[in-house]
Amino acid sequence: MIVLLLPAVVLAQAPVVLVLGDSLSAGYGLAREDGWVWLLDRRLQQLDLPHRVVNASVSGDTTAGGLTRLTSLLERHRPAVTVIELGANDGLRGLDIQLIRNNLTALIRQARTIHSRILLVGVRLPPNYGAAYTNEFQGVFQTVGKTEGVALVPDLLQDVAEHWDLMQPDGIHPTAEAQGRILENVWSVLEPLLHVTSGSGS
Repeated sequence: MIVLLLPAVVLAQAPVVLVLGDSLSAGYGLAREDGWVWLLDRRLQQLDLPHRVVNASVSGDTTAGGLTRLTSLLERHRPAVTVIELGANDGLRGLDIQLIRNNLTALIRQARTIHSRILLVGVRLPPNYGAAYTNEFQGVFQTVGKTEGVALVPDLLQDVAEHWDLMQPDGIHPTAEAQGRILENVWSVLEPLLHVTSGSGS
């Protein structure tokens, strides 16, 4: 009986990596076990790291939607690391850049209230949105990351979006075959944060 209960106890005590994202992290069009967030959880287990992953990503979510959900997520999970992967849907809707910047900043500052370490994940828009807007949009992540002093993945789909064979027919969402590359894009920046928080209980 003790053996059966032990994994649940360990799981409850494990530092949490909270992923607050949209369809790119929710695994749109994929089996659950094919998404990069699921692959991240498997990697943590393979490396015998104590963390567990909570995927709070919702397809279609925006930075504003993330703000409405984050407080309860922080209270429930008390994540050691919060991965913020939002903004793509804001950009696809052509929302005001200042609004996106303000919302990303608010998300970071909200996560900081519980001393969670933050990883901000940027994305790029398709070129048909015009050079001026797409450049300004991409710059938001760089600006917020630098201003707030948080770790940054500049482009979640680096070395993925430019390869049509790695994208689903909609041209927006990556295939299952692309998820390993996406994980590597995130892992190189995320890994140092895991070692900082490992065993800290924060």
